[in-house]
Amino acid sequence: MTVAMEKPEKTGAVEEPAAPARTERRISRPMVVAAILVVWLVLFLVLRGKQTLTLSAADLTDLHRWFNDVNDSIGANRNSNPLFLYFFNEIRLVIDSLVTFVQELISQPAAGRPVPQIGWLGVVGIVGYVSWAVGNWRVALLAVAGFTFLGLQGLWQESMDTLALTVSAVFVALLFAIPLGVWAGLSDRVNRIVTPFLDFMQTMPTFVYLAPLTLFFLIGPASATIATLIYAAPPAIRITAHAIRSVPTTTVEAADSMGATRRQTLTKVLLPMSKRTVVMGVNQTIMAALAMVTIAALIDAPGLGKTVVQALQSLDVGTAFNAGLAIVVMAIVLDRVTTAASGREEEARRSKNRFQAWRRPLLGVGAAVAAVLVFLSHTYVWAAEFPGEGGIGSAISSGADSVTTWAQDNLGGLTNAIRDVITTGLLNPFQTLLTDSPWWLVGAALIALGVVVGGLRAGVTTAVCVGLLVGTGVWSDSMTTLASTVVATVLVMLLGIGFGVWMGRSALVDRLIRPTLDAAQVMPPFVYLVPFLALFGATRFTAIVAAVVYAAPVAMKIIADGVRNVPATTVEAATSAGCNTWQIITKVQLPMARSALTLATNQGLIYVLSMVVVGGLVGAGALGYDVVAGFSQGQLYGKGLAAGLAIVLLGVMFDRITQAAARRAGA
Repeated sequence: MTVAMEKPEKTGAVEEPAAPARTERRISRPMVVAAILVVWLVLFLVLRGKQTLTLSAADLTDLHRWFNDVNDSIGANRNSNPLFLYFFNEIRLVIDSLVTFVQELISQPAAGRPVPQIGWLGVVGIVGYVSWAVGNWRVALLAVAGFTFLGLQGLWQESMDTLALTVSAVFVALLFAIPLGVWAGLSDRVNRIVTPFLDFMQTMPTFVYLAPLTLFFLIGPASATIATLIYAAPPAIRITAHAIRSVPTTTVEAADSMGATRRQTLTKVLLPMSKRTVVMGVNQTIMAALAMVTIAALIDAPGLGKTVVQALQSLDVGTAFNAGLAIVVMAIVLDRVTTAASGREEEARRSKNRFQAWRRPLLGVGAAVAAVLVFLSHTYVWAAEFPGEGGIGSAISSGADSVTTWAQDNLGGLTNAIRDVITTGLLNPFQTLLTDSPWWLVGAALIALGVVVGGLRAGVTTAVCVGLLVGTGVWSDSMTTLASTVVATVLVMLLGIGFGVWMGRSALVDRLIRPTLDAAQVMPPFVYLVPFLALFGATRFTAIVAAVVYAAPVAMKIIADGVRNVPATTVEAATSAGCNTWQIITKVQLPMARSALTLATNQGLIYVLSMVVVGGLVGAGALGYDVVAGFSQGQLYGKGLAAGLAIVLLGVMFDRITQAAARRAGA
């Protein structure tokens, strides 16, 4: 007989206590990273020095020889192959004609004349008038003073050559960049297609553009201009597309409802409302072009960059400093003029109507004065050739040499100590780990770190990049560059967090420091090498310090904005709970700003990589040296081209891992 057990009622029934829930201990991502590093170190100690793929400076792989053969074949068939006759050579001819025209206009002797068509006085007049027309009288005064200073330095022709190449490259870049940016802003499909290419192009360091372009366009101003316009176009495309997409949809819908055609909507609504942002894109294009033109001196681009390169190679700090200062002056002037142009309408609205009524007649007078100065500079030698012999430039060079000598005599102990501590304590051990580990062990560790930090896609990208790095034949040099890049990025992040948190927590500190950071970002990469060459000599540490100073401003600004965006209510709640300042920073603000920290790491890595490879000019060696040697020694061209490819692969790997990590941090 089966007895059915009734379910006890809830009232008055005592249930047995439930078994305690089993707590799962989740392994954190930092613990996995630490485990990967520990396994790597253990295997390194066992397998050190085996399968390192070391290649001496003079050795070549089959890939390098194949690149050399391709280069020789192209050189032999350049004037017979239809692809070159009717495409590459024609492009080179058009660009070369444009550059020659602008040079003869403002810098080089023209049409049998010993001077250009427009001399120094006319150029200063045009610069002053244009700066006033698009900006204000203060910007015009700065522009006139800046360009006059270039002449007083004894670098007028070099400066005008740099300006000619920059103007030519920016002109051609904007011809296709702005229409393409508008198209990407109007079409989601075009935007999806264009964005990956823009990301890739902006990830590539400036060095990388030079070698492949010389393969098709030879060494000279034309190749330099083409490399510059390709490098400078992405900011204009991206910012123009962003500007078009930022126009309120209600405004566009209102125009459509009134019967406007697509062309009318574009020309009467979208472009006028996007003008200020588009001008900002032009500003970024000009700054990128100026940075690239100076580096393009490696492929025989005339101008200030050639002076800096020659001075760096001969360790002539004074000459390099004088030419570097001229580049900075030109960059500041061009930046301020285009920045003023982007804010011109807003300033006009703030200004008094009476002043605006006087502005047009005054601009007419200014145009007449500029025309007279152009006439004088075209007609008279004294107004065409800058007077004097550059006494101020000689004084600057002598002063820089004196300061260098003093620093080496009096600060040598301190600078050498700093260099030795970082090199011996941080750089050498990490570089040894990368270069003396078996290549497959380093590759496996990088892939594992990519998966853990960035996810599966980042891991796949890392695996592809590692495989291609092995194929380039410059694995050891790639690991040396990787070591310098990572060490410099660590230092950048230490500075970025320290100053970024300070700026993010104090509006006064932000107002004091940010203008200096903005000015630092205007300067081309070359300029940063000069002072540190004086302090530390021609060593790889010079490139690392220059990279830190070059990349730190962008990291500081990103981290400062991230800390500032932490809700004030959260900080107040932590304060009311009794947290001190250190606890608020480490337990609240930095954790909540981790996406900004990851983005700062991303940008820091890209900036550092571009500077570290430029450091090949001052003894940094590795991939940067391989690229430079490829330009100067024909038998090493293939190896230099492979080194350029390796730089691209490192940049892509860094970018994909850190971008994926930033997305995961912000999720």
